[in-house]
Amino acid sequence: MYSSLLLSLSEKPNQINSCSDIYIIDYISVCIIRCTERKKRELLINTDTEMEKAFNRQKVLLAHLQPTSPCPSISTSICAAGDSAAYHRTAAFGDDIVIVAAYRTAICKAKRGGFKDTHPDDLLGFVLKAVVEKTNVDPREVGDIVVGTVLAPGSERAIECRMAAFYAGFPDTVPLRTVNRQCSSGLQAVADVAASIKAGYYEIGIAAGLECMTVNSISGVPKVNPRVEIFQQARDCLLPMGLTSENVAQRYGLTRQDQDQAAVESHRKAAAARASGKFKDEIIPVTTKMVDPETGIQKVVTISEDDGIRPNSNLADLSRLKPAFKKDGTTTAGNSSQVSDGAGAVLLMKRSLAAQKGLPVLGVFRSFAAVGVDPAVMGVGPAVAIPAAVQAAGLELNDIDLFEINEAFASQYVYCIKKLELDPEKVNVNGGALALGHPLGATGARCVGTLLHEMKRRGKDSRFGVISMCIGSGMGAAAVFERGDGVDALCNARKVESNDLLSKDAR
Repeated sequence: MYSSLLLSLSEKPNQINSCSDIYIIDYISVCIIRCTERKKRELLINTDTEMEKAFNRQKVLLAHLQPTSPCPSISTSICAAGDSAAYHRTAAFGDDIVIVAAYRTAICKAKRGGFKDTHPDDLLGFVLKAVVEKTNVDPREVGDIVVGTVLAPGSERAIECRMAAFYAGFPDTVPLRTVNRQCSSGLQAVADVAASIKAGYYEIGIAAGLECMTVNSISGVPKVNPRVEIFQQARDCLLPMGLTSENVAQRYGLTRQDQDQAAVESHRKAAAARASGKFKDEIIPVTTKMVDPETGIQKVVTISEDDGIRPNSNLADLSRLKPAFKKDGTTTAGNSSQVSDGAGAVLLMKRSLAAQKGLPVLGVFRSFAAVGVDPAVMGVGPAVAIPAAVQAAGLELNDIDLFEINEAFASQYVYCIKKLELDPEKVNVNGGALALGHPLGATGARCVGTLLHEMKRRGKDSRFGVISMCIGSGMGAAAVFERGDGVDALCNARKVESNDLLSKDAR
């Protein structure tokens, strides 16, 4: 309206001869300028929105054009599970921290299992080598290796881990460190590497876990500060783990049968998973030596299966076992985790780099939480840590499709399921530490592989998963992961010999 009026006046300049006419023209000009500026702002907002949408569409298309994955059955698509879900495709989508490989050794009984004569550094070397060989990642590109490990003296184990990296073919330019948050050390290593990549310290990192309980057994603190007697909770940090299990059972009313039944179920599920070949996706075969303790004869063996699983475990047999930590207690060798040897490793990087390298995304690291609890009942840690990690991920408990909760003791495992009101069908679907064993520093890395490979098998029926464990001295840790592979892969793509989609003018 203003423009047409101004145009009519400008076509008759001879008729503009008064101050009022000039004022009108000035007023109209100002109105036009204001309208134009408002339109510009609206246009800029719309343009930014459209540009962001276009940018995201281009990223998805470019990802589909990347070289095919070394594993043809796995898509390298960077699409999310759906735009209406908790995580949307945004400009920051490529900054997601993803897991592209997660492997472990078999878990073997300490002092009498398959790894009783294998050096700890050899165990770690096998898994470090596996994650780079199976993904064709150049070891020189790795920015750091973080190893969770618990029982060995710190400096001694750190040197062994550095040696293992050399066995695996890493150059001396790749650094390594260890981390010890007791039973969550392997998961803490994953969280530390994810945080470092997110912060921009490096682009590719390996989180690993190692424990050789044949060589390093659990022992008490040799020298204790007398001040510990003044502080009850400090004194409770020194309680044997078995007694903390008894405390959980007594405080929260968990029966011996509750605990024995959990052990039976763990062995049943683990035996079924092993028989069906589920663990083959995560276990790398290890060729090592075993020495006959009676004859001293050494033989070469290949270990590719967990050797602590008892398929015939039953309530009748377990009920005959005596309490292990307290005369009238309910915690026995049968409903406690086994002491074990094992190692695991996880390869992490940004999603954008994984797409660039044509690597499959096994899972996405979404959140991590470590919490403190009463040391006297340290086993309740997951009941506090899981809600904290889920909340940090912007989710609710009912959004979680699978849980891997470490079964340090049946008492604390059963308590956590009951406290959080979890569906037992979603928890430890392939058994847990009661059957597989609990090599302390390696458990977190083992759980990552077990969870993500199971989520991959379940496909669209399993989007979010949680890993959690209790921690000696009164803590708990948990992490949330999202399934990463083949979420909305191109399943109808076909080769086009010639492009007939362009208009005639554009050809």
